[in-house]
Amino acid sequence: MPQPKRDKPDTPLRSDAQRNRERILKVATEELTRCADAPLSGIAKKAGVGQGTFYRNFPHREALVLEVYRYEMQQVADAAPELLATREPERALREWMDRLARFAMTKAGLADAIRLVTSAPGGPEKPRPTPVMDAAQLLLRVNEEAGTIRPGVSADDFFLVIGGLWLIDPGEDWQPRATRFLDFVMDALRAGAPGR
Repeated sequence: MPQPKRDKPDTPLRSDAQRNRERILKVATEELTRCADAPLSGIAKKAGVGQGTFYRNFPHREALVLEVYRYEMQQVADAAPELLATREPERALREWMDRLARFAMTKAGLADAIRLVTSAPGGPEKPRPTPVMDAAQLLLRVNEEAGTIRPGVSADDFFLVIGGLWLIDPGEDWQPRATRFLDFVMDALRAGAPGR
C-alpha cells in the first residue's frame, strides 16, 4: 500500500489546514488575552481541532504564544496601508494610533503570556515589533510628504512618545484617557508642520 505524500516544509498549507491554523490563532488570542496560562487543550477544543492537529501547528506553548503575538502585530501593521488607501494621511495616522491603543489595552493578558514564555530560562527571545515599526514609518513618511506633520519624525521617535499608552491601566475606563493622550501626540506631531 503506497504511503501518503508528506508536504515539504516550504509547501503552502492546504486551505483546510490554513483554516484550522487561523481558527486556532483566533481562539488562542481570545483565551490568552483572558488568561496568560490558558490550557492548550482548552484552546484546541474551543477551536474545534484535535490534539494532533493542534500540536502539528504549534508543538509547544512558546510556539503558539509567539505566533499569536506575531499574528496580532501583523494585523495592526496591515491596517496602515489599508487606512492610507481610504483616508487622508493625517486621518489614517490618527485612526491607526487608535487601533494600536486598542491592541495595547485589550491584549494586556497576551503581554503577560509573552512575558511568561520569554522569561523562562532558555526560553525564546521576545519577537521585535518590526511590522508595526514599518507601518508607523510608512504613515509618518506619507504625512511628512503631505506636510501634515513636522519633518524628521522617525518610527523610533514615535514609539518613544507613545510609550505612555502602556502606562494606562487596561482594567480602568482606558478609552477616554487614551483618546486624550493620542490627541496630544497628534498635536505634537502637527507642531511645525509645513502645511500648517
